[in-house]
Amino acid sequence: MKVLKFGGTSVGSVKSIGTLIDILKSEVATNGNPVVVLSAMGGVTNLLSAMASKAAAGDDFSTYLTELQSRHFEVVKTLLDVPRQNPVYTQLKIYFNDLEDILQGIAILSELTPRINDLVLSYGERCSALLISKIAEQHLGETVFADATALIKTDSSYGQAHVNTELTDILVQDFYAKHKGKLIFVTGFISSNNEGRVTTLGRGGSDYTAAIIGAALDCEEIVIWTDVNGMMTADPKMVKKAFPLKELSYTEAMELSYFGAKVIYPPTMIPAFMKKIPIVIRNTFEPLFEGTVIRHDCRESTRNIKGISSINEISILNLQGSGMVGKAGFSGRLFSLLAREQINIILITQSSSEHSITFAVKPADALSAKRLIEQEFELELEAKKIDSPIIEDSLSILAIVGENMKQTPGIAGTLFHALGRNGINVRAIAQGSSEYNISVIISRHDLAKALNAVHDAYYTDLKKTLNVFCLGTGNIGRTLFKQLQEHREFLQLQNGILVNVIGISNSRKMVFNEEGLNLETWKETLDQSEETADLDLFIARMKEMNLPNAVFVDNTASTAPISRYADVFRSNVSVVTCNKIGNSSSYAQYKTFRDLARKHGVDFYYETNVGAGLPIIRTLKDLQLSGDRVIRIEAILSGTISFIFNNFKGDVMFHDVVKLAQEKGFTEPDPRDDLSGMDFMRKMLILARDAGHVLEQTDIKIQNILPQSCLEAETVEEFYAELLANNDYFETIKQQAEAEGKVLRYIGKLEDGQVAITLQMVDDAHPFYMLSGSDNIISFTTERYKERPLVVKGPGAGAEVTAAGVFSDIVNVGA
Repeated sequence: MKVLKFGGTSVGSVKSIGTLIDILKSEVATNGNPVVVLSAMGGVTNLLSAMASKAAAGDDFSTYLTELQSRHFEVVKTLLDVPRQNPVYTQLKIYFNDLEDILQGIAILSELTPRINDLVLSYGERCSALLISKIAEQHLGETVFADATALIKTDSSYGQAHVNTELTDILVQDFYAKHKGKLIFVTGFISSNNEGRVTTLGRGGSDYTAAIIGAALDCEEIVIWTDVNGMMTADPKMVKKAFPLKELSYTEAMELSYFGAKVIYPPTMIPAFMKKIPIVIRNTFEPLFEGTVIRHDCRESTRNIKGISSINEISILNLQGSGMVGKAGFSGRLFSLLAREQINIILITQSSSEHSITFAVKPADALSAKRLIEQEFELELEAKKIDSPIIEDSLSILAIVGENMKQTPGIAGTLFHALGRNGINVRAIAQGSSEYNISVIISRHDLAKALNAVHDAYYTDLKKTLNVFCLGTGNIGRTLFKQLQEHREFLQLQNGILVNVIGISNSRKMVFNEEGLNLETWKETLDQSEETADLDLFIARMKEMNLPNAVFVDNTASTAPISRYADVFRSNVSVVTCNKIGNSSSYAQYKTFRDLARKHGVDFYYETNVGAGLPIIRTLKDLQLSGDRVIRIEAILSGTISFIFNNFKGDVMFHDVVKLAQEKGFTEPDPRDDLSGMDFMRKMLILARDAGHVLEQTDIKIQNILPQSCLEAETVEEFYAELLANNDYFETIKQQAEAEGKVLRYIGKLEDGQVAITLQMVDDAHPFYMLSGSDNIISFTTERYKERPLVVKGPGAGAEVTAAGVFSDIVNVGA
């Protein structure tokens, strides 16, 4: 025999009640008649509570009462055959009349006691259980309606009554014996004391009712039918990647439910645990899903943790002072005091010096707890032995739970790394000696971010989500979006990374979508956006969203975003940039960016600053990390200049090669921006700084390729005219190189902390001799690569390769 409990959403509408009846039909046909425990219809308990409050305040409650009647009468009218309706209408009307009389009494006295409140709330379960039992009788034969106030006996702790287990077991067993073989429907949540006055078992107490009855009858299984697919790895409202757990031990389930998992009421597990009865969590709206089984013989899991739970709103009280140190019985006085006043302590942590105690309570209890402490320890406060307790509000608890946590190294490290990397400050920590749970107190504002970050950290078989905010929609930005869209599936399958572009901005407009923008239609979405581009507002919105694993991507060549990098780092957001200005300006700024990224535990990637898509920065860092020492670096880091000198041979004029490079899109609108060597200089400066040298732009020696008259030309047309006028100058250089069997190369060299960029003639023994097209090339001469330098060569210009470099940097943040 099984005990089935159906929650408020399962009996909340005509449609859900129809589903419930189908579930019962299947259960009866397969396993025989169960005992069915029912909650009030969804929202009814809140409605009853609101009515009682209105009555106590002298306000009109008739509208609520009419709504209550209408909801139940609508179900009768829709789901019961006409000949069966009148007896149900009559009994429901009796309940509603009784309820109205009670509410009138509350209004006359202007007082709502806990005892009367329990009585008011009891009508929700009574109406629901009566109604469902009669509907089931129409489909399944004779049923029995049982008011649990006659079966479950408690003390007089109204609102949270304690069960007299021995007497309750006898009453339940006797009732079941009298009605054996029949389909029994029992009111959840409610009970009675020795005087027969109605008590309640606490919100969520219908689960508890099912467990009490199941334990009394030694049932085969207790099935909790609710509106989710079982116990989840985290709150699915905050963590979209949360998934149902197949199995949990009683300990794990109790820890998760105590720390906020609302699927099951914590006391439910106790009667089942004592009798080793499995509890199954099933979804009424997906009845074919197997759900979660909570059992004593749970199979060993391969995961380090089972789930992440949270309590959304808590307050903490901090109590400290020298009078607490070594004072025997101090903690006993403190917590006995709070227990006497029914103030529940959610979490406790104490410094090893015994100088301070921090404990968490419900926000509603914080002021009461403070007043009680001040009264109890009045003498200690006057003597300055302890300080007045300090309340901190707007906090939450996050807890990781799992039996595998015990004696598994690195569990806590993973938790705190995930929180720290995302800038989430931990206010207090608690871990029991059982090692089933580590709890941290954090800001309420950070809870959703923390849950997602920690979930990604522990469930590594799921896709890690990167939340990306992109500036710039030029060639590189557009190409990046195309690459992200084309490789989206590959990234998820091969790298376990999901890249969500949350925000996009260009110089005109910006757009945001917290769920991720569609990269197939991003341009149309941006064009249709009504938000004017505003860099400060863009960054403010990014910070306000407070998403985990956030990445700020700068695909511009503007100075404006650079000044905001420091603020981005301080917000614990990683930066990926192809904008060279930040790293090649002052050394102080260069160092500040690295220091901030390191301090806040985020990434700063800028591979494309030097070699577009080539792994130059990464190669240099890997050499240094492995302990190698760089002796010399030589490089050609301008795809434009590389193309020009690779094609400047034979009868070709220098003017014509530059013109061709511009026609192919290799140059800026004014080719002198490339040929001046300034872009090359920035790249060499960044490379030298990453190699460990403190250099400024003025320290770089640059040999001009162009005659002064070419540089001073007022327009691009005049510049080309000057190239023709100076053709003999270029021909002389070319002919000299050809006469010596050499080629022209514009090479940057770092050696002994000095950087120079010069036009050189190299022969076939030089690694740069065979360079072709617009390729970039770099050679590292190090202690390990002294005889044969390490060479990196490949395309050094173009939107495709640069966007690919940005793409790679984004993926590396995820890695």
